[in-house]
Amino acid sequence: MTYLMIDGKGDPRTSVEYQHAIEALYSVSYTLKFTSKKELAKDYTVAPLEGLWWSDDMGNFAAMNTGEWRWTMMIMLPEWIPSKMLKEAVATVALKKPTLDLSGIRREALTEGLCVRTMCVGPYDDEGPTITELHTRYLPDNKLVANGKHHEIYLSDPRKSAPEKLKTILRQPVKRVK
Repeated sequence: MTYLMIDGKGDPRTSVEYQHAIEALYSVSYTLKFTSKKELAKDYTVAPLEGLWWSDDMGNFAAMNTGEWRWTMMIMLPEWIPSKMLKEAVATVALKKPTLDLSGIRREALTEGLCVRTMCVGPYDDEGPTITELHTRYLPDNKLVANGKHHEIYLSDPRKSAPEKLKTILRQPVKRVK
């Protein structure tokens, strides 16, 4: 799949960098959607926000040391969007929102291969036990090991859904061990 991506580090609940990254992704994504509809006669729904999460020390996840988390936030991009249109969309957003840092936005393909996934319903802070269970029980019991960054797909908008009703797909790329 091809995505618009932007990288950063820090607590997603308090990081200004994180909030600006999300704003940048949505601003460029919606600009592309409307441009595609107008110029290419191809309309589409902007896909949900997704995130890749990791840390230099993966113990930071279990310990909830959120300030040490690294992330790549992303929104899927239709294949038919030409590079020139993306460049123009970024320029348009830069004119409308001159204080928004768009320098880190890029187009990149993501290939994960074999993955396990589960749905988590509830607040983001409640994902920890599910992720721990996945890594300490499910993967070893099924002769699998993690093989890539933790991946989340946010099906709910936290601005419009109660925390206990948030739906998040948790994905973990894996490989088989003998």
